Amino acid sequence: MRLDLSGVRAHDPTPVGDEPRSAAVLVGAVSRSDGDYLLFIRRADNLGQHPGQMGFPGGGHEPSDTDLRATALREADEEIGLRPGEADIVGKLDDVRTISEYGVRPFVGRVGDREYVPDGREVVEVVALPVAGLVDLNNYDSERREHPHYGEIRLHFFHVDGYTVWGATGRMLAQLLELTTDWETPPEVDRVVDPDADIDVDSGPS
Repeated sequence: MRLDLSGVRAHDPTPVGDEPRSAAVLVGAVSRSDGDYLLFIRRADNLGQHPGQMGFPGGGHEPSDTDLRATALREADEEIGLRPGEADIVGKLDDVRTISEYGVRPFVGRVGDREYVPDGREVVEVVALPVAGLVDLNNYDSERREHPHYGEIRLHFFHVDGYTVWGATGRMLAQLLELTTDWETPPEVDRVVDPDADIDVDSGPS
């Protein structure tokens, strides 16, 4: 399955400017003979924030970065060895708030189909997941819960090839698929849970 990135190119993203910290990620699309794939990282289990989670390459804005686009490209280079000149950026998704009080800006672009090497410290694995699997509703479920800072939120879970994409990355992914494919977020959630309920990442769709 192919992504139509013209939907991202035409999108007018909504910024977040009131979080204390800014960050950026690179949503990299890889083209292969059997369809498009998206590049994800798996974070190290010993990190203080979001340990073991799937994400897009990226991180916090540094004073040396000229802008958030530079942040996304620098972090992708540091985390998986994707050189800035390898990314053909076509646009941005809406900024996303995280529980760690970041406003995260996702940049979307095409990247080369080659082996990317995780840095081994923050990132322990680089994973290419097929868009065909990500848009399959048999691989998707969601829940609604009350967040202590942001009110009622919906969590998206994409279960593909033994990996689960959720959290802030799940929100970015849901918007990307809506902009670039025929995928639509189902109108109803699969479950409503208490605010303090454990998040069962590995259960998969019922």
